[in-house]
Amino acid sequence: MKTYGSVATEMEIQAPARKAWALYGTVDLTVVTVPKYLAAVDIVEGDGGEGSIAKLTPLTGTTFTLSRLDIRFSFIPRVVLNSCLGCLYRQKCSPFYEKFTKVDNKHMVKETEITQGGFLDLGFTLYRIRFENIPTGKKSCITRTTIEYEVKEEFVANLSRVSILPSINIAKDIEAYLLAHQEHEDCE
Repeated sequence: MKTYGSVATEMEIQAPARKAWALYGTVDLTVVTVPKYLAAVDIVEGDGGEGSIAKLTPLTGTTFTLSRLDIRFSFIPRVVLNSCLGCLYRQKCSPFYEKFTKVDNKHMVKETEITQGGFLDLGFTLYRIRFENIPTGKKSCITRTTIEYEVKEEFVANLSRVSILPSINIAKDIEAYLLAHQEHEDCE
């Protein structure tokens, strides 16, 4: 028997949806990371689009806790940060892999699934993250993040490790980054 579930959050961002999507929807333009936690992010298959696989390697001996969500800006895949921070609550993380299962630029939707390591090592059989950018005006959008999961019955205690908090912090940091860089070319 397995337990299924999801958690989601929506956050308004004071930036055009297409600008936010330029960060959420791509690999090489993404701005949010925690460099003191990640030793490497490698695209091991594909070009960063749908079907691509990324290997995420946390720094050796890194321990993630909710009190250490000191997010800084850099240029590595945004999706990487969210999944890596999923290893919260003093859980030591080894390399894990994510597959970009959906990248829909028209509707501004991106989905990734952990395919090896990470939550799968904790008894989860599915850990999917969906990012959606929804225009609400010329200069604002809603960013919706949904985490869907499935966990084996004997590992149900690990459900406490699923947290939407990193996605909230990432959305705030993306907004701050976009507001600070308004003078750059408009994506709309």
